[in-house]
Amino acid sequence: MKVITKSFYTHQDLLYKIMLVMVSAFLIVYFLPKSGKFPYEIQKGFPWSYDNLYADDDFAILKSEEALEAEAEQIRNETPVYFTVDTAVIKQVNTDFEQVFTTIFTDSVVETANLNRSRLRSFSSNLLEELYTYGIIEESTTFSEDRLIFLQRGDAVTRTTVGRLKSISEISEYLGNQIESSDLSELKTKLLQLFYEVVAVNTTYNPELTAKAIDARLADISPSRGMVSKGSRIVARGELVEGETLQKLLSLKQEYQSQNFTESRYNWILFGYILLVVLALIMLMLFIKTYRPSVFSNNTKITFIFFNVVLMVLLTTAIVKYRPEYVYVVPLCILPLICKAFFDARLGLFTHVITVLLLGFIVPDSFEYFFLQVIAGIVTILTVPELYKRANLFISVGQITLVYIIAYFAFYAIHEGQVDTMKWETFGMFVLAGLATLFVQPLIYVYEKVFGLVSDVSLLELSDTNTKLLKRLADQAPGTFHHSLNVANLSEAAANEIGANAMLVRVGALYHDIGKMINPTDFTENQPTGINSHEDLSPRESAKIIIGHVINGIEIARKNNLPDRVIDFIRTHHGTSTVYYFYRKAKELDESVSPSDFRYPGPLPFSKETAILMMADSVEAASKSLKNPTSTLIDEFVEKIIKKQMDEGQFLNADITFKEIQVIKKVLKRKLNNIYHLRIEYPE
Repeated sequence: MKVITKSFYTHQDLLYKIMLVMVSAFLIVYFLPKSGKFPYEIQKGFPWSYDNLYADDDFAILKSEEALEAEAEQIRNETPVYFTVDTAVIKQVNTDFEQVFTTIFTDSVVETANLNRSRLRSFSSNLLEELYTYGIIEESTTFSEDRLIFLQRGDAVTRTTVGRLKSISEISEYLGNQIESSDLSELKTKLLQLFYEVVAVNTTYNPELTAKAIDARLADISPSRGMVSKGSRIVARGELVEGETLQKLLSLKQEYQSQNFTESRYNWILFGYILLVVLALIMLMLFIKTYRPSVFSNNTKITFIFFNVVLMVLLTTAIVKYRPEYVYVVPLCILPLICKAFFDARLGLFTHVITVLLLGFIVPDSFEYFFLQVIAGIVTILTVPELYKRANLFISVGQITLVYIIAYFAFYAIHEGQVDTMKWETFGMFVLAGLATLFVQPLIYVYEKVFGLVSDVSLLELSDTNTKLLKRLADQAPGTFHHSLNVANLSEAAANEIGANAMLVRVGALYHDIGKMINPTDFTENQPTGINSHEDLSPRESAKIIIGHVINGIEIARKNNLPDRVIDFIRTHHGTSTVYYFYRKAKELDESVSPSDFRYPGPLPFSKETAILMMADSVEAASKSLKNPTSTLIDEFVEKIIKKQMDEGQFLNADITFKEIQVIKKVLKRKLNNIYHLRIEYPE
């Protein structure tokens, strides 16, 4: 039992990573669609790159979406529409007709016109009956005149066309023509007055009945047209995938994915998904282990990366499940931006590619999706050099959106051979995805609080010399504060030259000596009166005070919630070097003194940035001891200090090359010469 427990504690870090991969794989596979994956990639407009394909069973040829939509549109245009006739209106019109006719055509009017009253009444009554033969509507409809309609009068239904209905606006012209063509034209005004007062709308459009009729016919649309018989060839190798061939392949794919699998076959599909997902996640883990060992050794950072991968997969899966046409709305480019903000561009791009590969299982047109997202990810990485600059993010979002649009346009032109039928609303989805990418800023803030990470955005805030801690340093140890500013400038210039994180090293330099606030006058830069407190102390006690500023700095940093990435600079800026001045002084008094009593606890610098700070700190501090600095003297003492650090093995754990150290030395020499306003000494 003890052996098992000991083995568990020995390998708990590895076990955690294995568990992380398994949990991530389980979540991804759980939400993936479990239908069988069609074994062929169908690329519209491209030659068939596989062997001749034959049908294993009979299957129906499905109609294309365009054909189904065209058929549905034809049904909507041709299905008879329904109008309801109000018979009560006609009865009321007839009643009103009798009263108004008597009022308008009095005996005096009839006698003056020398007309027969019964003849006049018969003409008016017949004309009114013609108006209501089919019905009168409020206004003209949008339907064509020859569109078939059903007039519903109670339980009876009459079939006619739209053109036979008359609208209120059309009655005036119709009545005028009828009256003028008769022998009663001199009474046109009176007759028109009669009809204007009695005619009323009796027919209205019935959208409910019409919709039911259309829906009934739409439901009868057959999704297929014809069959492919077993054994017949579907497509030949090299044949262009378009038209009828494309529709057969799409029908075969849908038939394959919709079939009900046996439990045994379903389990094999599930097992295959698990293997592929686990394999992809292991590749991500191996990449981090090989190229980012510092990230690999930190379980919080590993968990953070896998959490974001799973989150993006689950978000995209949910969109594809419910509205697959909105798949490009998912702001997948947030992932490389976040990884770059907390780690670096290379890790961000690799993580993005692995995520897109996982999404290839579920998205439609997986090749097109993969191409678009990988290109967008590359653009994201290349166009946001400094995420803390807001302008860079807006510019990057614009470029990402533009790349999406160009690539989609190109794919559509290849597939369709035209752009007339292009769905322009897809471009709107790309714009929405770009705008959603701007959410990366608040998301970074949330991640910093949840996972305890630090990004360049936070580093920018920490670099402000008006922060509470740096103001304390300036008040309590002004000499140290001035020294830290000089070191920050030197370190930042060197980091820029070799491509290191300039913002990180600048912040580290500003805070690396905050431990000197405990006893500021014990350090020469804070002794304006020239009184040295170490004159009354033994070399061992003095060394203890000097070395103690590292431990004190770590404690102050933790109390003020400085991130670990900044605290690393406090811990490593002296490495395991010795306080040589007091060690030599002690040795003069006692030959048996141990060097370990005068050595900093370490650890050694373990990155380019921490190595740069060690060099810049030592060189800047030592430069204060130069009484009459010259260009030659500065060059020599920079070489001497850095050579001594290299001889002591201070940079063995840092990922820095000899070439980069040479570049750093040149930068330090140039900057120090500028500080002391020196020029190159020319030979006489």
